[in-house]
Amino acid sequence: MKMKKTILSCLMLLAGLTASAQEQKGTTEYVFEPHWYVNIQPLGVQYTLGEISMGDLMSYNVQAAVGREFNKVIGGRFALNAWQSKAGSKISGVDYKWKWNYIAPTVDITFNLSNLISGVNPNRVFTVGAFAGLGMNIGWGNDEAKNVDATLRQTTTARWQDDDGQIKTDNSYEAGLDYLWDGTKARFLLQAGLTGDIKINDKFAVTLEVSANTLSDKYNSKKAKNWDWYFNALAGLKINLGPTYSTKFIPAPEPEIRYVEKIVEKIVEVPAAPAETAAEPLRRDIFFLINKSNIRTSEASKVDDIVAYLNENKDAKVQVTGYADAGTGNDRINDRLAAKRADAVVAALKKAGISADRISFDSKGARVQPFADNDSNRVSICIAE
Repeated sequence: MKMKKTILSCLMLLAGLTASAQEQKGTTEYVFEPHWYVNIQPLGVQYTLGEISMGDLMSYNVQAAVGREFNKVIGGRFALNAWQSKAGSKISGVDYKWKWNYIAPTVDITFNLSNLISGVNPNRVFTVGAFAGLGMNIGWGNDEAKNVDATLRQTTTARWQDDDGQIKTDNSYEAGLDYLWDGTKARFLLQAGLTGDIKINDKFAVTLEVSANTLSDKYNSKKAKNWDWYFNALAGLKINLGPTYSTKFIPAPEPEIRYVEKIVEKIVEVPAAPAETAAEPLRRDIFFLINKSNIRTSEASKVDDIVAYLNENKDAKVQVTGYADAGTGNDRINDRLAAKRADAVVAALKKAGISADRISFDSKGARVQPFADNDSNRVSICIAE
């Protein structure tokens, strides 16, 4: 007896441990949390599209931004990009270069492409994003461009090579920067780009960014008959303000417990159903006014009688036949009118829920007159059985 009690106790303990282990089963799901962030990017370089070598058109660039991630994919930010742009032109074999300062506030909509494609994963090391927006470029300090313009305008002789290879000159030629600007100028700009964040921890990440920016042809003082462009590459630190995600534990579903019920069959004699008696046929005559095919309110109850009969007798069907009086119109008019009267009744039956396969219809025009009274032949006769 003691052995039996010991074995039973062990089995109960094992069952309890198994149940406890089952209670812990489940999955943990990451839930995105909307949050603010700050980007500080002190390491940047800008290339302004131009006619001279690329190295001569590179300049230092910085940016700071504050943004908010509204959901796992879409966010917004306000960025402030600044420092310096460069331009240049090759004239008569000589490279002319100049630079100026600017600051460019922009408002962008941002997209988290990694979350869009692969879902929320706070353990992801590298996150790819995109952005697009608009803003203003506010430029000043264009003195170097003014000096280049003055130098070019002092050159009053233009030289070129003709078709025979001879050097030609024109003393009436005067060069210059057609779109030279002075003081402080503000111009609209459009921008788009890509971002890449390298995770350090939940709060900090190294952030990388490349962007393309376009604005009016007058930005670099040269007339080129197309929009001016500059491209930025930036690196810095991203600081998340507040939690970026939370976790949600989803327990495993409870095991299904099935109860087996013993069924005891008992034979019960069911009395035979009484034989059904066939319903009597129903006839309703729906009368119309002269040259009319709409069902009047006074006649609508007859349609209701037919519907009730068909609903009570599921195997019953109805025959609708339209007529016109011979004392009015001609055969062509009366044939059309009788058909429209039959159609009106059929439409009313279908609207009341009677299926089309239980309705048949015909039209006799004025060639058959079911009533001796002329006016009574403006009728649709309905027989349900």
